[in-house]
Amino acid sequence: MPALLRFALLILIGLSILAPDCNATEPQPLIVAHRGLLRHSPENTLANFRACLELRLGFEFDVSRTKDGHLVCIHDNTVDRTTNGTGQVENLTLAEIRKLDAGSWFSSNFAEEKVPTIDEVLSLVAEYRQHNVLIAVDLKAADVGQDVVKLAEKHGVLHRLLFIGRTIVEPELRKQIKAASPKAYTAAVANNSEEFQTALAAPHADWVYVRFLPTKDQIDAVHRAGKRAFIAGPTVAGSLPTNWKQAASVGIDGILTDYPLVLRSELRLTSQPSR
Repeated sequence: MPALLRFALLILIGLSILAPDCNATEPQPLIVAHRGLLRHSPENTLANFRACLELRLGFEFDVSRTKDGHLVCIHDNTVDRTTNGTGQVENLTLAEIRKLDAGSWFSSNFAEEKVPTIDEVLSLVAEYRQHNVLIAVDLKAADVGQDVVKLAEKHGVLHRLLFIGRTIVEPELRKQIKAASPKAYTAAVANNSEEFQTALAAPHADWVYVRFLPTKDQIDAVHRAGKRAFIAGPTVAGSLPTNWKQAASVGIDGILTDYPLVLRSELRLTSQPSR
C-alpha cells in the first residue's frame, strides 16, 4: 500500500475514534422508588419491592425495631396507617406485627400482605443481584444501622445499599455503620447550596444527599472527591419532569421520587438519540 494511502487511512481512523457517537447516551441516574411503588401497591411490602426489582428499579425502605428486638420494614412509629392493627411498633412483638394485614388498606387485591422483616427484604434484593439498582435504607432508629449491615453482608447485597434517614444528619451513626463495615455506603445531607461544602467534606460519608437542584460544578466536585450524589425531597419527589431532567443533565447519580415509573419514561425519552 502506498505511503500516502496508508497515511490517509490512519487519518480517517483517528477521526472516527475522536468523532462523537451520535447513538451514545450519557449515563442515567439510578431511580429509587420512595417506599417502593407506593402509588400502585402497598408501601414497604415484599409485593411492592418485587415489582420494583422486576422493573429494574431501586427502592427506599424503612427500618424499625420491634419490642422483642427484630428489625421490620415500616415507615411510621405506629402500625395504624398501613395495617389493620393499632399500636407503637416498639411496643409490639414481631409475632404480633406479623398477624396484621398490611395490604387491604391499599386494595383488597393485596389482602393479607405482611409487614416484612428486614431479613426478608434483603433476601429479596439478593434474588436480583444481577440488576444494577440502588436500595436506600431509611433508618428510623439510631441503634439499627449495624444490624442492617450484618444482614446485608449475610445476603451479599451491602454494595447495593445506601444508608440514609438518620444517617444523613448524625455523624456518629455514620461512624458506627462504617465500623460495622468500611464497605457500607452512607450519605450526608446538604439542604441547600450553603450546606454543600460541609456535606461534601463530611467524614464517613460516601454520598452527598442534596435536597436542592445542584449545579454541574457541584456534582463535578462530588465526583472529583470520589463520591456520588443523591437527590431527594420536594424538588424531585413529585411529578416534576423539568427538575428531574435538570438533575440528570448535571450528572446526579441517584433520584428518589414518588413517581419512579414516570421518571423512568422521561429519562428514557431524553436519552434516546435524535433521528
